[in-house]
Amino acid sequence: MLVHVPEVLTEAQVARCRELMARATWIDGRATAGHQSAKAKHNLQIPEGSPEAREMGEMIVAALERSPLFISAALPHRIFPPLFNRYDETMNFGFHVDNAVRQLTGTGLRIRTDLAVTLFISRPDEYDGGELVVEDTYGAHSVKLPAGHMILYPATSLHRVNAVTRGARIASFFWIQSMVRDDGRRSLLFDLDMAINQTNQAIPNHSAVVALTSCYHNLLRGWAEV
Repeated sequence: MLVHVPEVLTEAQVARCRELMARATWIDGRATAGHQSAKAKHNLQIPEGSPEAREMGEMIVAALERSPLFISAALPHRIFPPLFNRYDETMNFGFHVDNAVRQLTGTGLRIRTDLAVTLFISRPDEYDGGELVVEDTYGAHSVKLPAGHMILYPATSLHRVNAVTRGARIASFFWIQSMVRDDGRRSLLFDLDMAINQTNQAIPNHSAVVALTSCYHNLLRGWAEV
């Protein structure tokens, strides 16, 4: 399930991220790649734990907590602190699958990577190429979103970032450990939640909404790992 979450960051927040990125130190992006992924990864990254990364990461996590669409789609249990990358001309990241488990630097805490996130900071007209391409059972999906918008997709997916041919693509990327690890179950709960909201808007206070909400929470109760 791919979910587009629009306007996670405001224009002012995107501008603040760009200001911080302009003064940040950039290192080889392979610093956080697994052994296999490092062979395909060609980009730059802001070091984990830098003051710029911490400020931007806190801003993003706070914004996600205010997003009902994100909460419904991800059912987040833990959020890996957001990371930040840049693809200059010719840079790319070949097809790969993310590590199943990631450890927070400097801690013993590990996060299962159920969902992957890309939050776009560059505007689409600022660069050519650089599309995120996610493969699933329905084929390849090419994603290039406005600044401040985000795509959420299963971390089990084979995916790549096409080579940038003009300009620079800057973005945040991170992972979610969901309360519901199975993507099929998460998708079912998301569809049910959306249907409940639509029914409530069309027929306010109808008794069916209570019944459907009961089904939703009983399914979540049976599948959640907390």
